[in-house]
Parts: sequence; C-alpha cells; structure tokens
Amino acid sequence: MDIQHRITGEVYFVTDTVVDWVDIFSRPCYRHIIIESLQHCQKQKGLIIYAWVLMTNHMHMIVGSSGINKVSDIMRDFKKFTSK
Repeated sequence: MDIQHRITGEVYFVTDTVVDWVDIFSRPCYRHIIIESLQHCQKQKGLIIYAWVLMTNHMHMIVGSSGINKVSDIMRDFKKFTSK
C-alpha cells in the first residue's frame, strides 16, 4: 500500500470506488456481496477492519492485517473477486 495512505504502522485508510461512480450499492444484493467478501477476507486472509462505511457508489475503510498477508495483497484479491 502507498505510504501516503498509511495511518500508523500497518494500518491504512482505503477508498474503493465504482467505475463511473455508478450508484450500484443502493441495491441490497450488491451490498451483500461486499459484506460477504469482507467477511471472507477477515476469516481467510487475516484482514482486520477497524472502521468502514459503504456508500451508494464507494466505500472507505481503515484496515490492517494479521498474519502473512499484506493489506495490499488482501485488497488486490478483494477487488479482483468483487469486480466480477
């Protein structure tokens, strides 16, 4: 992850946006995909979520990681999965 987004140590502020800022997360089925994906990353990849908010077209998170996976690797896999 970029050092400018680092808060302290291995804790980062992350923003993810939807292409063209489309309001896709106003539909519950898409919100559930994001939530389930984050839960998977917590359980399987060691993602630590300190705070997060899901807006209609983007999300903000303050995250870290436990274990061997770096935050950048976890977020790469998260984006790859949820973009499909």
